[in-house]
Amino acid sequence: MTAITPDTLRAELHKAADAVSSLAAKLTEADVPAPSALPGWTRGHVLAHIAGISNAMARQLEFAARGETVELYDGGYDGRTKAIEMSAGHALDQHRADLDSALERALRAFDSLDADAGGDAGNAAAGDAGGWRAPISYRGGVVLDGGFALWRELVIHASDLNTGRGPETWSRPFCEHLFTFLAARVPEEQKLVLQPLGMPPVVIGAGGRSTVISGMVTDIAAWLAGREPSLGSLRASAAADGVDLPELLPWPSGVPAK
Repeated sequence: MTAITPDTLRAELHKAADAVSSLAAKLTEADVPAPSALPGWTRGHVLAHIAGISNAMARQLEFAARGETVELYDGGYDGRTKAIEMSAGHALDQHRADLDSALERALRAFDSLDADAGGDAGNAAAGDAGGWRAPISYRGGVVLDGGFALWRELVIHASDLNTGRGPETWSRPFCEHLFTFLAARVPEEQKLVLQPLGMPPVVIGAGGRSTVISGMVTDIAAWLAGREPSLGSLRASAAADGVDLPELLPWPSGVPAK
């Protein structure tokens, strides 16, 4: 799989933020209360959530730079939910202003980090208090984990805005990252052999029941992320026979994900 270095991750965050901003710029006032791809959420809910998680992750880094940690959201998960509901109905101009401010704050926090202090995602030096390995409260991890989390939030929720930019736009490195991160969704008794078209297979899970999941890499990643595969290529088989896609466990523990 492609190794994601801090510099690469930072560049991906900028690309993902630009994509979200571009989509928001094309929305009309009537689009805000229209349904998103998430059940029960309008596009306004998604925009409010993206701004909220961007501010929350920026705050994680700002405290980490001082050698401190703070909960992800003011008021915890309940505070997150209330803030989204309060902001979802805002006018489009307010959504855009909130989004631009939150994304700028988050990118500024990540841009301030020294890439040399982080190493790569699998071999970073520990103990850089104020760098990519500084502790944060999010999932009991470090700043690097927060960067990957924000990348996931921006890319996936850009598709959730339901404007025509679906999972088929997700990059191969992003899909490969999801394969690793979402391996925690595989039930204990299952082993999934992911077989993206034209790519080496990836095995996740260690159970005794083996299922092959084949298709385009973006369709496999979308399914693992609980989103609708957009290219219609997904197939599941066991012992060479077609079977139903297996049920997955909830999103990995931490702040509950929508």
